Amino acid sequence: MASAAEIKPDIHDAHIVNQNEAGDVEKKDSISDSGPHHGEYPANHAINDADRKHYEKYGTYDRYEITEEDCYDELGFSFPTWKKWTILSIIFLVQVSMNFNTSLYSNAITGISAEFSVSAQAARLGAAIFLITYAFGCELWAPWSEELGRWPILQLSLLFVNIWQIPVGVAPNFATILVCRALGGLSTAGGSVTLAMVADMWEPDNQQYAVAFIVFSSVGGSVLGPIVGGFVEQFLAWRWNIWIQLIFGVAVQIAHACFVPETRTTILLDRIANKRRTQGDKEGRPNNIWGPNELKTFKERFSVHEILVTWVRPFRMFLTEPIVLVLSLLSGFSDAIIFMFLQSYALVFKQWDFAVFAIGLSFVAIGIGYFIAWFSFFPAIKRNERLRRDKPNDERSQYEARLWWLLYTAPCLPIGLIIFAWTSTGPPIHWIGPLIGSAIIGIANYAIYMATIDYMICAYGPYSASATGGNGWARDFLAGVLTLPATPFFTNIGGKNHLAYASTILFCISLLLVISVYVIYWKGPELRKRSPFAQQLSAARDETGGRRVSSLPGLYGSRANSFAQQGGSVPTSRRGSVHRGVSEGAEAQRARMRRGNSASSGIY
Repeated sequence: MASAAEIKPDIHDAHIVNQNEAGDVEKKDSISDSGPHHGEYPANHAINDADRKHYEKYGTYDRYEITEEDCYDELGFSFPTWKKWTILSIIFLVQVSMNFNTSLYSNAITGISAEFSVSAQAARLGAAIFLITYAFGCELWAPWSEELGRWPILQLSLLFVNIWQIPVGVAPNFATILVCRALGGLSTAGGSVTLAMVADMWEPDNQQYAVAFIVFSSVGGSVLGPIVGGFVEQFLAWRWNIWIQLIFGVAVQIAHACFVPETRTTILLDRIANKRRTQGDKEGRPNNIWGPNELKTFKERFSVHEILVTWVRPFRMFLTEPIVLVLSLLSGFSDAIIFMFLQSYALVFKQWDFAVFAIGLSFVAIGIGYFIAWFSFFPAIKRNERLRRDKPNDERSQYEARLWWLLYTAPCLPIGLIIFAWTSTGPPIHWIGPLIGSAIIGIANYAIYMATIDYMICAYGPYSASATGGNGWARDFLAGVLTLPATPFFTNIGGKNHLAYASTILFCISLLLVISVYVIYWKGPELRKRSPFAQQLSAARDETGGRRVSSLPGLYGSRANSFAQQGGSVPTSRRGSVHRGVSEGAEAQRARMRRGNSASSGIY
């Protein structure tokens, strides 16, 4: 197959090939049917000067779409290992900063309550409203990263988040804090974009170490907040909680701007095609090759209808895709339980006369649990990779096997909660008891997030930003909603042992979550069969030898067409074309007529 740089459709060459094959002199130019009358010179019927110039330069009205096969070694999948992990390390910090914002505010509650004469419960509304709007922010930003690219979306998100920190830091009243915290949450792109960058650079078979790394940044950021915040609350004014967030946010935005390139495949295809056309013009060999987004006008890509379709995509996937719905609810309820559980820390450790900064340091126990869970996945990943190699045609080995380690780690959630519950009653029980329970809970929370995210990225590939957006929405929304009732929940249930009884209720709920893990593991193939979107992506990967596709048109507002046709069939050439000045139906018919000719004429 000729390289993309050598592509230059020639009407005369195509005519000669067809004449020799047919044995007659009838003209069957591969692009002659582009004109209004078959066999006539198309330039005579050019609609405008742009059409005429395009034909004179390239010899055809068609613009031939570059595919991943033409430039795979220039895409994110082929970045050197050092480059991939440099990018991922910066994204790690970006994700930590996002989740740092969700938790550090809690240490400003006492100061806000005192300065603005509001109750501590009212002051917690700033934490809850950020989490709730964060949930919707993930959904609103994620699909645009699939249309416009990861880099500009993350830069805009970080910029807006940093801007909204300033009025919170100088707030003259409590209303300003609430409004700007809400806007800050809505401006946060969240893990749906950072996790999608893993899908940009790793194929499904080797993505798991990268997913585990980014998942650790997500859960770790939430724990870092109270650890830092404990010292801030005890030794500094409450506004320093906000300024520290801003300093951290600006630093990671600068690092992201300087060291992280674009990774979204469709955007890279546009750039590569443009570069090859420019190079061809310099060499006097025009290349009629275009990126997927270049084949759509601005109006076609960003009409009101398309904007609404793009924004609705994550919500629609959450509601209509069984995989997204079930796994998101599982992960969301797990995270919500964790956030409720964290609200009890101050109540529990005050019984042992912990100072404010010491209460913050007690969150290190959960971080230790996260570390243990992260490293425990390494042998599980090796086992999973071996299983996929040994059974390449077995669906359960390719997908559900990614949930295998969760079968053993998910029970840590109820185990940790029940240990925490009945060691949190204070002296004479030693304070190490609830810390041990916390570490075990951390193992479960990381494992649930890691396994469900890995499974969803594998199943939804290029649309993992929208799919995992549902997961992020469930986690943040439920956590935000339960932030406000958490403290009354722990203080008003039961009598003397109210802390123990409250955590025991969470233990009972967690048992149901653990049961659902086993149901998902055994019913996973049935859930995927009910998802036409996941099935079409899987079929597309089969057609491309296991490579991840960059888009799938016609479903959930996905408009770029670099891999698949409507209905899910994937042509072996994977060539898409856009015909200038004709209807879509007419173009489709002509494309079918040209398919046989294009193979012999060297046109992709």
